[in-house]
Amino acid sequence: MEMHKAKRVAIIIEAPMERRLTEALKAADVTGFSILPVRGGSGRSGDWSSEGQVGRAGGMLQVICIIRPERLDAMLEGVFAVVERHIGVVTVSDCEVLRAERF
Repeated sequence: MEMHKAKRVAIIIEAPMERRLTEALKAADVTGFSILPVRGGSGRSGDWSSEGQVGRAGGMLQVICIIRPERLDAMLEGVFAVVERHIGVVTVSDCEVLRAERF
């Protein structure tokens, strides 16, 4: 089976920034992404948990998308404009996909 090179981008960000982030992705012509809740973790400020949070204001989420390598830089510019002033982590990794035409 033929595989095609792609980039997997995972962005963890404060839940109230979801709309701004997804709008930035759409503006960069990212046609597909998944949004997952993040229940807790640990970072520079220590451990944290969404347990006991009222509403989404204190929560975090992860947005994952897979794109063609040549589109990465343009997408990251839009993402960085959202993430740079907020709590967030952006990771990029290599991956392979079966149906390149979908990305």
